[in-house]
Amino acid sequence: MDEIDVSTAFSRAPGRPREPQTDERILDAALRLMAQQGFVRMSMDMVATEAGVTKPTIYRRWPSKIELAMAALVAYCDVTLPTVVGDTRTDLITELEHFRHAILRPNGMSLLGTVLAEEHETPELLAAFRKYLVTPRRQRLTAILAAAQTRGELSANADIGLAVNMLVGALYAQYLAATPFTEDWCTRVVDAVLVCLGHRTNADKAG
Repeated sequence: MDEIDVSTAFSRAPGRPREPQTDERILDAALRLMAQQGFVRMSMDMVATEAGVTKPTIYRRWPSKIELAMAALVAYCDVTLPTVVGDTRTDLITELEHFRHAILRPNGMSLLGTVLAEEHETPELLAAFRKYLVTPRRQRLTAILAAAQTRGELSANADIGLAVNMLVGALYAQYLAATPFTEDWCTRVVDAVLVCLGHRTNADKAG
């Protein structure tokens, strides 16, 4: 299968101006159907019915099912990111809380299951999910911990990559165990990871 350039998912053919509300309905419908039915079983007819539009309306925007699916994934991952304030614990808690809401919103985990299950047939979907959701999230967590290391809050040999895996992996483990997320869950996870890293605040260093 030829590789699809994600940027083509947002190209527009000449003609009437696009209607944002229509685009949003189509992308939302594609996401729901991918999560519920899987990419292979999802059809353009199903998307048209779910979105309340005609099939030509979809094809004028996205010429193929894979391009529509890629656009829907990118739209799903395109969320406003939290501001980094420079306090390691606060930034990690905020980032983990944001990630929790992003991945646990309706159809989030089901969508992840779809792109993983269909990696062999449509690797482009998982590649897009990694590029637009997984990689930026890991980079932000890595940057927060690297900054803490530069400030001397973490030892020079602290395993930042492993710490990022622990922060991200804790969410999936909690979900798969069907354990409820308490209000202070993100705080407890971050504190546990920082203890493992031997995190020292300025007050600790002064003492």
